Amino acid sequence: MSRDVYVLDAVRTPIGRYGGGLAGVRPDDLAAHVVREIVGRNPGLDPARIDDVLFGDANGAGEDNRDVARMAVLLAGLPPSVPGATVNRLCGSGLEAVIGASRAIALGDASICLAGGVESMSRAPWVLAKPEQGYPRGHETLHSTTLGWRLVNPRMPEQWTVPLGEGAEILAERYGITRDAQDEFALRSHQLADRAWHDGGYADEVVVVPGTDVARDESIRPTTTIEALGRLKPVFRPDGTVTAGNSSPLNDGASVLLLADAAGAERVGRAPLARIVSRAVTAIEPQLFGIGPVAAAEQALDRAGLGSADLDVVELNEAFAAQSLACLAQWPELDPKIVNPQGGALALGHPLGSSGSRILGSLAWQLHRRGGGRGLAAICIGVGQGLAVVLEA
Repeated sequence: MSRDVYVLDAVRTPIGRYGGGLAGVRPDDLAAHVVREIVGRNPGLDPARIDDVLFGDANGAGEDNRDVARMAVLLAGLPPSVPGATVNRLCGSGLEAVIGASRAIALGDASICLAGGVESMSRAPWVLAKPEQGYPRGHETLHSTTLGWRLVNPRMPEQWTVPLGEGAEILAERYGITRDAQDEFALRSHQLADRAWHDGGYADEVVVVPGTDVARDESIRPTTTIEALGRLKPVFRPDGTVTAGNSSPLNDGASVLLLADAAGAERVGRAPLARIVSRAVTAIEPQLFGIGPVAAAEQALDRAGLGSADLDVVELNEAFAAQSLACLAQWPELDPKIVNPQGGALALGHPLGSSGSRILGSLAWQLHRRGGGRGLAAICIGVGQGLAVVLEA
């Protein structure tokens, strides 16, 4: 018989813009910071009783190499006896880490876990492939590991390896999503994120990184207007609709959740924020990655015995406005007002490996402040996957 799994606490860094206030902080230090903070603010938690630490990380090619979760454990000053493992499901890596930890607890393999994610897109390195033969005479190419496809297998069909923004254009075309609709969705995200910060909506979860001046998410543009967004040129097609303004930015950040079963929660001495009800992972054609959350959400809700009309809050990661709107077009019974009520990644930012755990932690805090309810966290994933988790408080 599986055990109930609870979210006891959740923290994250402010999200830094690319080359911004967190660019000088290594990803392993960002991960260590949130681990240290969540342990420190739960005095009933004996660090030696943490069964495992799982972190998502979409890159892993630079300073986050050699298992950034284990590095975070050691850098945070936890006992060396605490293990750590890093997982990679690209944009869904942080949520994948939470899902993996929650399964271990549900099966009785663990009682208390930390699970989260980290990404420094600013510090993502360039990589150089080794030559097929020694002493090459020609020029060699450095590849950026910041985002998207690189070193692509030539056997991969071309329609699967289009840029992420082109995938958003494909969805905009397929679902008839206009440029105006995308810009309006982006504007809403910035306005709601700014309002949430002013109203203290992120006060419980954000922990400032020492040695930085970043006190809130750097990518929020509270003064942007629909006119300003409308002046931006399309990025991926000359006559397209996807712009920098209606796409999520490149970012740096980390997030982590404290998970436990009932016995673990009692030992920690903390009332849960929420209970993990169900989880799901699905896949789709790579170029249609943006609607990956649709099937995952449907599966997770079905396993929970719920429909979208039963939800009080939805945290849908906003990789692109077109992608988010394409998902919402397939959930006609869902009230759009409950989707990302504190803004989304278009404004807050999308540090790839952290975003999944960020939206789940934020969802848990929102349900807690409401005094209860049901919520869904869902995220699209490059190369065509989707993840979803249902919470109840």
